[in-house]
Amino acid sequence: MGILNTLLRAVTWWNGQTLNTQFYTWRKGVRVGEDEQGNVFYQSRDGKRRWVIFNGEAEASRVGPDWHGWLHHTFAESPSERPLPRKAWEKPHQENLTGTPLAYAPAGSIRRATPAERRDYEAWQPE
Repeated sequence: MGILNTLLRAVTWWNGQTLNTQFYTWRKGVRVGEDEQGNVFYQSRDGKRRWVIFNGEAEASRVGPDWHGWLHHTFAESPSERPLPRKAWEKPHQENLTGTPLAYAPAGSIRRATPAERRDYEAWQPE
């Protein structure tokens, strides 16, 4: 299984990190922290570059707002050093579910198991 994983990492970029990214991270990266999904965040030794190594599929919406702000230099300190204050009404971060079976389907959508019964529409019938 080890050879297969190495081969997958050599030719795909969407399954974790590639070999080049792993080598670059090993040489120049400093681990800054990890989020609740297991994504690991790094920065260069001089602090100018920041990046994430995804735990699984590389999907940008899997990065929460606090780490997103740090990655884009909105916040100087990482969320592991200084977490963002949370409001009581805030929901936990959720990745974008578009294109998955868990995507939102409004009432009346054909993707729902039981479509809503429409009372405001009558189908036309020829006479």
